[in-house]
Amino acid sequence: MKASKKCFDLIKHFESLHDGDLSRIGLQPKMCPAGYWTEGYGALVLDAAGRKIKGQANKEKAYQHSKIKTIAQAEIALAADVKLRESMINGLKLSLTQGQFDALVSFVYNLGLGNLQSSTLLKIIKKTPNSPLIRSEFMKWKYADGRVQRGLVLRRKAEADLYYS
Repeated sequence: MKASKKCFDLIKHFESLHDGDLSRIGLQPKMCPAGYWTEGYGALVLDAAGRKIKGQANKEKAYQHSKIKTIAQAEIALAADVKLRESMINGLKLSLTQGQFDALVSFVYNLGLGNLQSSTLLKIIKKTPNSPLIRSEFMKWKYADGRVQRGLVLRRKAEADLYYS
């Protein structure tokens, strides 16, 4: 399966286009609530060794390693990142509707495949893909740095709504 426009729209809405420093020309990275530096539509900024860059003290490092400077580059990166997540979800060999697939692509875009694979959410989906328990499992993923984040609460609700659409 492939992600629909609804999936892209949901990701774009919640990730937003990052421009952490309006005083500099071009798009700049910004730090997410968990403390990681991201660019474009929420793509992680990685150092030369491929490690995630975290913390305010590493702002200049994040700016040096940032690759996304234009909206066009952000769109290209988003398409590539979503394509990767599509293959991850397709690799799980689940029988899904378009809405279910889109919701899981968004979830993995935000939280990573490892979190989905180890989740009760996936266990329930594998057993009973239309279980009403799935909504509450989405809602458990609302923390960043140990704190409930309003944006994550809203995103999980939107993903659950898309899952059941």
